[in-house]
Amino acid sequence: MLPTQDFLQFIKKNSLFEQDNRVLLAVSGGKDSVLMAHLFKSSNIKFGIAHCNFNLRSTEAPRDALFVEKLALALDVPFFITQFDTQAFAKQHQLSTQMAARELRYQWFEEIRNSEKYDFIALAHHKNDVTETMLLNLVRGTGISGLHGILPKKNKLIRPLLFLNSEEINQIVAKNNINYVEDSSNASEKYARNKIRLTVIPALESLNPNLSETFQQNANRFLETEQALHQLVEITKTNICKQKNADIEIELAAIENLYPKKLLLFEILRDYNFASPVVDDILNSLDKQSGTCFYSPSHCANINRTALLISPIKVHRENEIFIQQDTHSVEFNDIKINFNIQDFPQEIEQNTNKAFVNFDKLIYPLTLRYWQQGDQFIPFGMSNFKKISDFFIDKKVALQHKSNIPILINGNGEIMWVVGYRTDNRYKISAETKKIITLETEIIDYEK
Repeated sequence: MLPTQDFLQFIKKNSLFEQDNRVLLAVSGGKDSVLMAHLFKSSNIKFGIAHCNFNLRSTEAPRDALFVEKLALALDVPFFITQFDTQAFAKQHQLSTQMAARELRYQWFEEIRNSEKYDFIALAHHKNDVTETMLLNLVRGTGISGLHGILPKKNKLIRPLLFLNSEEINQIVAKNNINYVEDSSNASEKYARNKIRLTVIPALESLNPNLSETFQQNANRFLETEQALHQLVEITKTNICKQKNADIEIELAAIENLYPKKLLLFEILRDYNFASPVVDDILNSLDKQSGTCFYSPSHCANINRTALLISPIKVHRENEIFIQQDTHSVEFNDIKINFNIQDFPQEIEQNTNKAFVNFDKLIYPLTLRYWQQGDQFIPFGMSNFKKISDFFIDKKVALQHKSNIPILINGNGEIMWVVGYRTDNRYKISAETKKIITLETEIIDYEK
């Protein structure tokens, strides 16, 4: 007899899905996923079956695919199948075979879920998988988030067999004469997870026969600890992180006062993809010279005088564009500049996003590019040249922002406007000016 009531109680307790939801089951053909399919059928839940052929086992893979197809036919549910060149994908993306297979199958499951209007994807992990995952993550040096094991529900992924361990599954499958196929690679210690399952766990079970139950209890404790840490981190972020446009600013004194310092700063900076060794480097450099930068794949952290400034790394899609006289607006990466030729205005608006230039002095085409070393101009209100690099220092522009500031250049090579900061004094308007050109910037919102 199938443990249908225990199955349904676990679903309800963990709010995995509603009775009228449609669920896509990932079925390999092994005993765990086959039992899951039978439990869904006995519970009268609407479901379909999806099977992946990774082309890693030349004789077994076609057998498994045929078995799962027949299972779906016997259970009278929709069946979806695909196959991958897993080795080629792993080589192309420099992944292990297991990681490549994982990425391929999850991506395909989500595509089927969306196209066929399923609400969730069900995976057949059980309690022993929680133990394996926790041990594997511990060996790899994961943070606390890796120690809560496998969650019953994460976004659209659900794991409705986590109320059973492997021995209980073996007994249920045997008592109910449920057919399944055996994956011979499960007996190989080639893969790290198999080595833990076949060697490490039996040794630990000799010390604690109830190992899977103990690890499940530990996982619950770690999850609650993680939730408490997350709450503390959110409170800390609210108190010390200041939003400045696209940047985050944290006072160095606030970082020094964190306790525990490394843990909290790592959790704060993890949102910006900074690895643990980089966080160590930041902490060891807080009293060093201003301007020191540290990088993650997506952000730069700059020790900028009395604060740590975290900024997104911008990839310049365009390095230079030319502007003709009949141009009304241009888009240059993340900004848009509008050009408006008009008679001398009654009043000049003071706005850093606007510049007013003597139109009669323009020589087309104009050029818009980023600041370069050696650039100089005569800042508005001054009579002598100043290097733009020195101007940035005076304006306290953070190091990582300097290379993202556009410069508007006249056709004669003279800099007219450090965009968003200062015009050149040679192009100022006066009482004798007849026509001006108003330059106005706006940020492009690519999310719209």
